[in-house]
Amino acid sequence: MATVKPNERLRANTEVDPQRLGHPSLAAVKAYWDEKRGARPMPSRADIDPVDLREHLGWIMLLDVIGDYDDFRFRLIGTKVTRYFFVEATGKTVREAFAPFGVGIVAGVLAVYRKAARDCVPVRAFGDAGWLGRDYYDFDALYLPLSDDGATANKVLSVFTFDYRRVAARSDSTLG
Repeated sequence: MATVKPNERLRANTEVDPQRLGHPSLAAVKAYWDEKRGARPMPSRADIDPVDLREHLGWIMLLDVIGDYDDFRFRLIGTKVTRYFFVEATGKTVREAFAPFGVGIVAGVLAVYRKAARDCVPVRAFGDAGWLGRDYYDFDALYLPLSDDGATANKVLSVFTFDYRRVAARSDSTLG
């Protein structure tokens, strides 16, 4: 695991309800989410059909909201995202998955998920992930709340993108 200073902070910019998204997967999943929610603040998990998103699944994560937005549990993590973080976190909470990177990182990651879920709004986070303690690359992510009752978010659909070719080449060289 990487060595990160305990007081390291998440270095990301955030934007609430982004209207312009550069990565095609971010734009496509956001348009799909908007279509599925219709006039509601957010769609439900049942509205989301993975078959409709098959070309974007490698970039997608689905998390359950725990408690009063105290934490989030990774239910599904796309293969591209797993490759970026070099760890399989399915079944872990955000606190568990990011604990090795320090309390500042955990707090920053939780804040982004919490903003999307608590306020029932799409949130975009983007920046560099040097906080992972490796030679890392810029990322661009979208956090979309889902609600079974139409009022309270109980899941977050997240799309986490980056320059896959660079990360794949780097991870292949470290594995080989």
